[in-house]
Amino acid sequence: MRGTSGDSGVSRRRLLGAGVGAAAALGIAGCGIGDQDGAGRSGPGRGGDASGSGTSASPTEKDAKPIGDGSTADTGKQPNQPDAPVRLEPGQTPPQFVIFSWDGAGEVGNGLFPRFLELAKQHDAAMTFFLSGIYLLPESKKNLYRPPNNRVGASDIGYLTDDHIKQTLKYVRQAWLEGHEIGTHFNGHFCAGSGSGANWTPAQWQNEIDQAIGFVTQWKTNSGWDDLDPLPFDYKKELVGGRTPCLLGQDNLLPTAKRLGWRYDASSPGGRQTWPVKRGGVWDLPLQAVPFPGHSFEVLSMDYNMLANQSKNSTQGVPARYPGWRKQATGAYLAGFNRAYESNRAPFFIGNHFEQWNGGIYMDAVEEALKGMAGKKDVRLVSFKQFTDWLDVQDPKILQKLRTLEVGQSPAGGWNTFLRPEAGATGGGAGAGTSGSAGATGAAGSTP
Repeated sequence: MRGTSGDSGVSRRRLLGAGVGAAAALGIAGCGIGDQDGAGRSGPGRGGDASGSGTSASPTEKDAKPIGDGSTADTGKQPNQPDAPVRLEPGQTPPQFVIFSWDGAGEVGNGLFPRFLELAKQHDAAMTFFLSGIYLLPESKKNLYRPPNNRVGASDIGYLTDDHIKQTLKYVRQAWLEGHEIGTHFNGHFCAGSGSGANWTPAQWQNEIDQAIGFVTQWKTNSGWDDLDPLPFDYKKELVGGRTPCLLGQDNLLPTAKRLGWRYDASSPGGRQTWPVKRGGVWDLPLQAVPFPGHSFEVLSMDYNMLANQSKNSTQGVPARYPGWRKQATGAYLAGFNRAYESNRAPFFIGNHFEQWNGGIYMDAVEEALKGMAGKKDVRLVSFKQFTDWLDVQDPKILQKLRTLEVGQSPAGGWNTFLRPEAGATGGGAGAGTSGSAGATGAAGSTP
């Protein structure tokens, strides 16, 4: 079913409509450690310029123009996209944006990629898939990868089997045709030591990005699989943002991202649930600290960080505790959502991995949380790219006013008063409804 989730029946054609302490202590995202195992009144809609049928067949596929070796092709405008976003009107309540994103985005035979594509379809949600470039590079050709400050072919996530690469290609293709964003999670996922991305220069980030793009746009050459369909997009044009492995190295990445014309970066850890700003000309869209049920500290809004505080970085904790941990993780996501939804309407960013950590409880938690958000009034489940589209057309004075609202702080006098022109360019909101920034921090925060 499309556009009928929850009680509102909002379709993705309208989704863009206007309608902490130290990051390490919070548990910096442990990205991909198991990947190797095995505003306006209009917005995103599944109809877009496609037929709205929901199939993965592109209406422009017959007119596809191969790019390079044919690994990718220009099939025209991406299907299932929103109408052009428009500005918030004076006094209008901002939408509650929620962005679900996936680091690595490799299908390793566990069925998680198609599971969440189907979930998104059922609830008219768009998501962002941060594809790791080496997931399209056969291990037999791993010496083609030359990671900065590491040996040739090295990677801290495993290379996929040939069959899993083919499955990944299938679902990346489907994801784009169904309206989702394909970003980048770069390549080798180096989190520790001198070779860590934390130590890379802007030039080395450029090299890593060039290689990630190359693996996506030259997978036919590298694999020899000429009988498979191309990815139906021009990746060099589609790629407008990413998330670094373990949320490291953003300071030196940003100058490169700006030079490449990227519009956002999602690599900052420990963000607060407030309206975003630009850093170095690029929208900074961080993972956020959210309430952690049963604890006085907050946790980063990513599955691995729930795990780090529950099973102390072990991906196979005590099974008897899985039900409680699942409930706690779901509660954390929903607590973060509700805090924003009921107060400052700051966008809510959630990060995930296609993993079966602790018996798959985090996948269940993400699904339960999404279902708990979908269909509510003003809620928009969008990709980072679609959210950036919305941000870029807003009145800068309105965005600045929104930034004056602290975590959990409601607008003084309600939105109709707060966002009226006569309200002025400054002024805070009503008393905070819930706790503000993440003053206390989580217990576990190591990264894999």
